[in-house]
Amino acid sequence: QVQLVESGGGMVQAGDSLRLSCAASGRTFSIPVMGWFRQAPGKERERVAAISWSAYSTYYADSVKGRFTISRDNARNTVYLQMNSLKPEDTAVYYCAAKTGPSVAASATRYDYWGQGTQVTVSS
Repeated sequence: QVQLVESGGGMVQAGDSLRLSCAASGRTFSIPVMGWFRQAPGKERERVAAISWSAYSTYYADSVKGRFTISRDNARNTVYLQMNSLKPEDTAVYYCAAKTGPSVAASATRYDYWGQGTQVTVSS
């Protein structure tokens, strides 16, 4: 089993930055791919970014390309999401997820483990 705990959410103004962290524990060697998803009220869960174990492969949703950066520190079993130039439409609960398969382009259904989520609110 793998446990994921997110942190770093909060309330900011448009144009501000936030960095989310996700600490993994347990059988972390079994999760080569980690990702971030988000879900706004009344909307489906949206894939945001994902990263492979070596960080060689990454995925970004078109809506966040150029503004968000995903990274990971395997020594700390932690993945990060640096969010810059935040917009009100980025407001959502952000979830960390991990999967045992190798593809960074996988949909939410392919992820095996999920964190509890952290709220990000961006005001205009």
